[in-house]
Amino acid sequence: MALIQSALIWVVYAVVLVLVVAIASVFVYIYQDTRERSAVVTIVCIFTLTSLLATVILLPVDVALVSSTTSSKLGRRKDWATQNRVDNITLTLRIVYYTLYSLDALLCLIVVPFTYFWYEEYDEVATEEGTQTIGTRLWGAFKYTIAFIFLVVILFLVGFFVPVAKDRKGAHYDLDFFKHILEDEGHGERALSFALGLLITIGTLIYILYTAAGFALLPIAFIKSAPAISAPTLTANTASDLEQNRERQRQLEGRNAGREDGLPAKDRRELDALIREERTLVRRERLAAEASGEGHGWLVKTWMKIEAVFRPIKLIGGILLMLVAIFIWVSMLLTFIDKAKNSVCKSHCGYVLGHINIFNPMNWIFIKAAKVFPIDYVIFLLLVLFFFSSSVVGIASIGIRFLWLKIFQIRKSHTLPQALLMATVMLTLIVLAINYSMAMIVAPQYAHYGPQTFCDRPLRHPDEQPDCTHHTKAIKPCSEVSESQAAANVCTASVGSTFLDSISINFSFFGAVDFWAQIAFFAVYLIIFVTSLVRTPKLDEYQMDQDAEEEEEEGLLASTGRRFGATWQDITGRAKKRTDGSQEGPRLVDNEEED
Repeated sequence: MALIQSALIWVVYAVVLVLVVAIASVFVYIYQDTRERSAVVTIVCIFTLTSLLATVILLPVDVALVSSTTSSKLGRRKDWATQNRVDNITLTLRIVYYTLYSLDALLCLIVVPFTYFWYEEYDEVATEEGTQTIGTRLWGAFKYTIAFIFLVVILFLVGFFVPVAKDRKGAHYDLDFFKHILEDEGHGERALSFALGLLITIGTLIYILYTAAGFALLPIAFIKSAPAISAPTLTANTASDLEQNRERQRQLEGRNAGREDGLPAKDRRELDALIREERTLVRRERLAAEASGEGHGWLVKTWMKIEAVFRPIKLIGGILLMLVAIFIWVSMLLTFIDKAKNSVCKSHCGYVLGHINIFNPMNWIFIKAAKVFPIDYVIFLLLVLFFFSSSVVGIASIGIRFLWLKIFQIRKSHTLPQALLMATVMLTLIVLAINYSMAMIVAPQYAHYGPQTFCDRPLRHPDEQPDCTHHTKAIKPCSEVSESQAAANVCTASVGSTFLDSISINFSFFGAVDFWAQIAFFAVYLIIFVTSLVRTPKLDEYQMDQDAEEEEEEGLLASTGRRFGATWQDITGRAKKRTDGSQEGPRLVDNEEED
């Protein structure tokens, strides 16, 4: 029975893994440039994101496997769950975790940079002439990747020799939970812990900006979003602007009709600007016609009607998503306050919480759902996807920046391979930070012990299990600070939470930074959430025109969907009319002149 239960848990993980591959593939194919693609870049991005998400979604499997050894109703281990069987389960999980974490680090620090340089090394002319071979391209990419290889070696060497918390003194280090962490870790595991701790800390700094921003923007975008191209509004505004444009051209030409020397320089510049604006308006008029279904078959027109019918459902979904985001934010804030106030060792161990003192509703939901696997897995997966989607939205909204300088822009169907690789690295670091937040902030009790309980009654012999059949009040949830021998005999901490705790305890600086950085996450979310609610969104017409012009040059003028704002100021999208009924925003003439 135990083998069947364990096998079913792993089967569920395999099914979810297939779903994760599909999600990573959809993300890459939606955002990569339709005209400039690279098969190598696509494969590396999909594989990297799959590996990262596979690491995060392993936690519910971890919790389910260690919890399957106990009976939460009786507070004791099951008859088959000998210490040897439990050790085998945790050993298997430890191997899977270390394999995935090592793979994540190598993908982030070596494989993705190598792929970036591999793509940059490509020279179409040299390839056609035969002067650039695959070997020369590989060598060129490898030369630039050597610096990253040295960085990985240095990280693991520092982690191998850096002093850790083993020699520290404190009452909390006498607890079995901390002894287990400090005694079981070897030098190799310590090196991996240091490298992952550094990556998680860097990822947390990105997470507090991009994920917090997306966490607020994603629900608001559902609520305030307009259709991809609002055909009636766009058609009316475009027709009005086009008529005014052509009328002004007629006025200029009529005023200078009898001049032998042609138009004056001032009028010529204005006429040239009007002609450029006319071309842009004509392109926009064609987009509006296409958005209304003109020139398409009945199937496309029917689909557009269905989208319009279900638009209110999108609004309701946005409201529900906003409520979920607020609920998660409140739960995280409660855990943060609890840890800051009641941590058994404060900054010395990264604010590890001994047991829950302030009620966390998200943690309570997970513990209750964990009693019937895979309900907790479904909730956990949806929550991870919410965080991941929020991170993608945040990157698309803010862009890839160095300080105030925008390096790359992430847009649907217009993201260059280099930008996609950089976004993948950012998402890699962010997902590692999400992994920390899920286990340490969102649902810490669930992540550590799940629904495990123990019978807190006196023992006659050290190896026996007390009977709480008639003493249900003596059944208590497992926690890190449980000093009872019965708890030591029954409770088994999840491998994933133990690994993260080892980072916080052995390298307390990482744990303290990761913990206090959550304040910035709370603040950024709150600021952007309030700003998004009170600010009127607007449609980025200029970017839409640029997209249409690019596609027209290729002879592929097609439906150009609106995107999340590429700048910090352009948060969400819906057109706002001026008093004269035309579209608000900078005049197209000015945009053309700036170019």
